[in-house]
Amino acid sequence: MPPKLRLWRQDVEWQTKVRYLGVQIDRSMRMAAQVEQVIHQSRAARSMLRPVLRSHLPLRAKLAPYKGYIRSRLTYAAPAWYALCSISQIKRIQAQQSIALRMIVGAGRYVLNNVTARDLCIETVEEFIRRIARRMFDFADQGPHEFLRNIAPTHERSPSGRPLPREITKTPPPKQ
Repeated sequence: MPPKLRLWRQDVEWQTKVRYLGVQIDRSMRMAAQVEQVIHQSRAARSMLRPVLRSHLPLRAKLAPYKGYIRSRLTYAAPAWYALCSISQIKRIQAQQSIALRMIVGAGRYVLNNVTARDLCIETVEEFIRRIARRMFDFADQGPHEFLRNIAPTHERSPSGRPLPREITKTPPPKQ
């Protein structure tokens, strides 16, 4: 570890991860701590909303709390960190959405997750994040503030080989 920092005559401890504006950033930028936090928050929200989600209310009435509480926790600040997630982390986040949607419709064991999402007209977490990221970057690029224009330029790949936040706006390769 580097030498201790001092700020206003107090030692500042080195940390392997830090929480900044609600996003947990770890030293290696793998976003493992952030994904764990997001999954924990969505499970907590889902458990508190379980009586509503499993009730006999109309589907539209049950989708509103899902979109407001569960999906918002899954995708908080996602344009900044989602591109850094591994495939397994992306699958874990998508699984949280699938669990909530299955709870809403009361889907049986043999109903496919994509069928449930399609019938409810709910896009996948990745499609939703891609849409809000594209909207955010377009708004920043076309806005009146010069300093926000091209804030995260599009590159082929960063020098370190890690994905960049704007890469989430690119359309994915077709699934085979």
